[in-house]
Amino acid sequence: MLQSRVLVIALILLLSTTLPEVHSKSIFERDRRDWLVIPDAVASYVYEAVNKVSPRVGQFLVDAAQTPAVVATRNFLIRETAKLSIMAEQLVEKIKNLWAKVRGY
Repeated sequence: MLQSRVLVIALILLLSTTLPEVHSKSIFERDRRDWLVIPDAVASYVYEAVNKVSPRVGQFLVDAAQTPAVVATRNFLIRETAKLSIMAEQLVEKIKNLWAKVRGY
């Protein structure tokens, strides 16, 4: 019962606060690969919000994030999204080159 109250309070605080200015910058204004840090920024923000309410729950989140399964999954996702990001950049360049040929430049 107490854990659910702590979770509800943490979620209320999380949803009622705004992101710091550094996190509120648009994704499109950044470098293309910079969006890969967004999940880490969100996790950090959630940890800070939860840790303010309950340091024990915050420590649980830290311990849970350092389990081998979570670390392996995170590394896999980072590796695969990096590949997809590079492929997307190459596709955009190919489209730009094709469009330049079509327009006659």
